[in-house]
Amino acid sequence: MTDRSDNGQHTSTITSTITVGDQSSLMALLGRADENLRYIERRNPGVDLHVRGDTITLTGLNGALHAAERLVKELLALIENGESVDPDMIRRTENMLKSAPGERPVDVFSQNIVSKRGKAIRPKTIGQKRYVEAIDHNTIVFGIGPAGTGKTYLAMAKAVQALQAKEINRIILTRPAVEAGEKLGFLPGTLFEKIDPYLRPLYDALHDMIDAASIPKLMEAGSIEVAPLAFMRGRTLNDSFIILDEAQNTTPEQMKMFLTRLGFGSKIVVTGDITQVDLPNNATSGLRVVRDILEGVEDVHFATLRAEDVVRHQLVSDIVNAYEKWDARTGDPKKGQRGNRGHRDHQ
Repeated sequence: MTDRSDNGQHTSTITSTITVGDQSSLMALLGRADENLRYIERRNPGVDLHVRGDTITLTGLNGALHAAERLVKELLALIENGESVDPDMIRRTENMLKSAPGERPVDVFSQNIVSKRGKAIRPKTIGQKRYVEAIDHNTIVFGIGPAGTGKTYLAMAKAVQALQAKEINRIILTRPAVEAGEKLGFLPGTLFEKIDPYLRPLYDALHDMIDAASIPKLMEAGSIEVAPLAFMRGRTLNDSFIILDEAQNTTPEQMKMFLTRLGFGSKIVVTGDITQVDLPNNATSGLRVVRDILEGVEDVHFATLRAEDVVRHQLVSDIVNAYEKWDARTGDPKKGQRGNRGHRDHQ
């Protein structure tokens, strides 16, 4: 079959078939009321998909058809590996195939870090996979990116994995306790009541990875410590997995203080979003300048996560992209000063 394009040239419409041996896999691919099939067609305009018996027939222009065909085959591989396929998984799989053609989504999405009661925590984008691999291969890793990219959540999963494997003796989780210079004395209540709102997201993530009954015991034994950044001063942290969250709200002096706490047998992950700085009086963010300072230092890695690595609602990714375009268009002098207190990167 031959079609004539708008510019007068001929384009070829071709057909491809995929036979699915397992009926349950086929039904999982189609989704409820064929919602997955329709979603694949919407994501691949110009390609028609039809199912008869155990055969999927794809019809469309050469390049578009081959892209849709590979997508369907990768989704079937995910289903055979025990993954659930829905429009969000389809979108992430297609994005991965486009951004990293040499990668297999089934290899990324099946890379378990830790599991709790049958729920596995794993990378969900190629950017997240590379970030996790960087943590494996470097002593200090900076995870920089917008909210929802999993930078803190995945770092914590790697910390829990290391503790369970006895690769380290303790996990230390820290963040600036108060954006305005950690002035705890200006807040009402006991010390715990003052710092709790700023550390609560870290506790919440821990509960996703470790049985709730075990956490107090681990904290009492010193195997897990959650504390504001100011409490790190003067310490040397050996045999530890140390995570600094919300690092965009550190000053350069605080960042230096934190990084120099590194002891033998330890690993550091620093996470933050340089577009969400809450420091007062336009103070310089330590996270913004640290890349220039440490450029070329061996065993230090900077991982950048982007809007396509957001694994929350699709709108979150769209919102991040919209803000980036607006900042680029307007040259907003206050870029990076928008508040984002208390968020956590959750998958």
